[in-house]
Amino acid sequence: MLSASAAQAGIGEEDALRADLYDFLGALLARPPSKDLLEKAAGLTGDDTPLGRATGALARIAATTGERAAKVEFEKLFVGLGRGELLPYASFYMTGFLNEKPLAMLRNEMGRLGIVRAPNVFEPEDNIASICEMMAGLIRGRFFVAADLQRQREFFNRFAAPWAGHFFDDLAGAKNSVLYAPVGAIGATFMEIEREAFRMAGGSN
Repeated sequence: MLSASAAQAGIGEEDALRADLYDFLGALLARPPSKDLLEKAAGLTGDDTPLGRATGALARIAATTGERAAKVEFEKLFVGLGRGELLPYASFYMTGFLNEKPLAMLRNEMGRLGIVRAPNVFEPEDNIASICEMMAGLIRGRFFVAADLQRQREFFNRFAAPWAGHFFDDLAGAKNSVLYAPVGAIGATFMEIEREAFRMAGGSN
């Protein structure tokens, strides 16, 4: 699906593909997609698995979506606290309110792991794009040496598993989702794959 740079990352190909997908979702969810990102999405290929079918759907829609249309859709879905159709924050999904305990817990974990918010980012760190970027960073070792499976599992189970799948389901079915409907399907399927893989590896959530 997505190109992997396993050799450069010093990790296995499967882990590099996981990190690629987390990074890709993070890029799509952090800001309106650029022309280059839309072209990358349009170049993806799928297969007959649920993830592959969602990927193929995204490729077809991205191929006919312009940068302006993508920006309008993104803004309708996400822009502003309380103004977008969806609020893509762990605190909201887990407590019904913004800036609650899940955000404080994440900030504590970020401090422990040496993860620092970029100076030009002002929204709460518990947004879905940041969670995806952090998972990719843990896999690739952006914050320190590549995190082992147990550390990845612990982070996923605490900060993604309780809510990310629900968010992606909501994104797939949102009124304003066109380009982002298959993004939601990809994310929901990937979260379930990750959950099951971590469970099979010995974790639970």
